[in-house]
Amino acid sequence: MVKLTKEQILQKTITLNNGVKIPQFGLGTYLMVDSKSIYNSVICALQNGYRHIDTAEYYKNEEIIGNVIKDFLA
Repeated sequence: MVKLTKEQILQKTITLNNGVKIPQFGLGTYLMVDSKSIYNSVICALQNGYRHIDTAEYYKNEEIIGNVIKDFLA
């Protein structure tokens, strides 16, 4: 059995129909509505190497997630 490191898991990608590659492993944010929970979850994921944060307008949490990413990159 082959064991992958955290970095190898987080770097695996899939190719979308338009040719864009995205990380295969990501953080789902469906039903995350509490700003503090969203902030803590997303910042922790980013600090641990996640680069795929799944969000959608339907989730109603895009603004706070955008602010978390902006803070992380600052």
